[in-house]
Amino acid sequence: MTDFVRWTKQQDIAVITIDNPPVNALSPGVPEGIVAAVAEAESDRSVKALVLIGAGKSFIAGADIKEFVKLTSGQRRGDIGILAHLLKIEDSPKPVVVAIQGNALGGGLEVAQACHYRVAASDARLGQPEVNLGIIPGAGGTQRLPRLVGVERAIEMCTTGRPVGATEAAQLGLIDRVVAGDLLAGAVAFAREVAGKPIRKTRERSDRLGTPEQNAPIFAAARENARKKYRNQICQMAAIDAIEAATRLPFDKGCQEERRLFDHCLYSEQSKAQIHVFFAEREVSKIPDIPKEMPLLAVDRMAIVGAGTMGGGIAMVCANAGVPVALKDTDPAALDRGLATIEKNYAMSVKRGRFTREYVDERLKLIKTTLSYDDFASADMVIEAVFETMPLKKQVFAELDRVMKKGAILASNTSTLNIDEIAATTSRPESVIGMHFFSPANVMRLLEIVRGRRTSKEVIATCLQLARRLGKVGVLVGNCRGFVGNRMFLPYIREAQFLVEEGAAPEAVDQALVDWGMAMGPLAVGDLGGLDVSYRIRKEYRHLEKPGARQPFVEDRLVEMGRLGQKTGAGWYKYDAERRASSDPEISGLLRKWAAESGLAQRQISAEEIVEREIYSLVNEGARILEEGYALRAGDIDTIYVNGYGFPAYRGGPMWYADTVGPKKVYERISAFHRQHGMLWEPAPLLEELATSGGTFANFQRAAAQATD
Repeated sequence: MTDFVRWTKQQDIAVITIDNPPVNALSPGVPEGIVAAVAEAESDRSVKALVLIGAGKSFIAGADIKEFVKLTSGQRRGDIGILAHLLKIEDSPKPVVVAIQGNALGGGLEVAQACHYRVAASDARLGQPEVNLGIIPGAGGTQRLPRLVGVERAIEMCTTGRPVGATEAAQLGLIDRVVAGDLLAGAVAFAREVAGKPIRKTRERSDRLGTPEQNAPIFAAARENARKKYRNQICQMAAIDAIEAATRLPFDKGCQEERRLFDHCLYSEQSKAQIHVFFAEREVSKIPDIPKEMPLLAVDRMAIVGAGTMGGGIAMVCANAGVPVALKDTDPAALDRGLATIEKNYAMSVKRGRFTREYVDERLKLIKTTLSYDDFASADMVIEAVFETMPLKKQVFAELDRVMKKGAILASNTSTLNIDEIAATTSRPESVIGMHFFSPANVMRLLEIVRGRRTSKEVIATCLQLARRLGKVGVLVGNCRGFVGNRMFLPYIREAQFLVEEGAAPEAVDQALVDWGMAMGPLAVGDLGGLDVSYRIRKEYRHLEKPGARQPFVEDRLVEMGRLGQKTGAGWYKYDAERRASSDPEISGLLRKWAAESGLAQRQISAEEIVEREIYSLVNEGARILEEGYALRAGDIDTIYVNGYGFPAYRGGPMWYADTVGPKKVYERISAFHRQHGMLWEPAPLLEELATSGGTFANFQRAAAQATD
């Protein structure tokens, strides 16, 4: 055994406990400890059966991902495979019963599948989420899972990474019993029931593997779905191939094929990028000047100003976290519209099976509408979500300063405006902070937390903790125009317009980016949000643009024509009643006409140039933001773009992607664009420095991260 595993006896049942806090990860020593404990229990003649359980709130939440990084970076040789350990457990002559509480994920579920029986608490979650790291199960998971749940469900679990609850797991055959009450007591009782009965080895089962004829359409459909849904990604296809091997090969040969596919994925750039994203998300909460022990303010009641799209979505987020919220607007009709939208969104979630009707009814009870600021008196925090104009926001915050109790947090959902200017309208700028949710707020994971010049550390720490409570990835950013996400997005959108003005068709620009991996093309994004939104921002900040810098003009003209995007049925594209897009021949004619009037010579533009100009515009602005200190780490920028802007996780985020291309090569291309297209492409000083020194954004990130420890 090891320090992570211990065993005791409850009369004739051995209880083996994994104790590797906080989540019982399969760190080095844990698998070895389990095998040693099983061997000792086997040698004890008084033991009739074994129960394997995790200490704390989780069974095993998965592998120690740091070990993957050590392998791919060359810090460790060999592998971290636990298959041989699992075979020893499975070969135990005495029944081994797994008792699952909390999470049995990844390697944790592979351990559970290698045991002879599985019981679980009602709130347990079981899954193979390895694809979220760009890999597949590597310890027999793709070979045992289809033997337990069938081929189709094994493919679904291994390609989506979504876990299943205990009740569904029992229906699938993944577990043998859901235990009500004390899990350990139930597992011990179950172990006594099966003691002395013939051992059931998962690897020897074949009744659910199907025939080649039955499986052929299943695998064909799965591959077609993976090609469409997981563009460019290799791990989903690898998972399907591994599961197919389980149906065609003996278990040991299937495991060899699984291992080959696992290694192919693990050493790929895609997996390295997704593992980077995993760790970057966990790093964002580390703020150099805010200690972990910082006292937090109580946030038990919330208030929201504005019942529009954003305000209503934020209200849902609060209610889903169990926080009562008062939702205010200026007139009854606006409140009614806002509440109707909330109810419609919840109804859709019920229809899709995400929530039960009972759950939704309880959430709706937490949302109270009001026309008066007086109902905010007891709130611990207010989030302003009104129209994005500075005069209106100043007016709202002056009123909030009057009505909110002492110590309450005053937050703005602004996406671009100066938090310090907003805070100056109050007598308590230390309580003012930006909380920039992304639309739709009840769906998107990202939350930019904007630190003002005088925002207190207690308020910042509280908002970071609140983000986790709300199910968001909270990233602290500095107070500059557009903060991090939108500051980078503005040149990205601007460059898309330039490409169109120079001769690229709108659909060609969008398709090049979608084919590269972005969730949507930049012009389609504009149509979705409303072209008038960025139009207003451009008008408001036009005085800050560099004199003589080229400015896009096509989108402004579309807005002035009333083509605002999906909401008006026309923008860059035409939209039918279901908001399905199609190319608009009128746009092609207008683009040629306007370009000629402006003296722009149009030309054929390759998909490669489109991607480089779009993605490198993000990288260049991200480098400026990083150097200026508005983002703490390159990984913070990557987290923002993966979670808020549809950047593909398998490319790691814009800064990580720049490292994979090489800062020197990126700098050279940006320098060429600078010579060709003018001052807007001036290379960021940090990018030039990295290109000259041979450094990377990741190294810059690590240096910053070390300062927080």
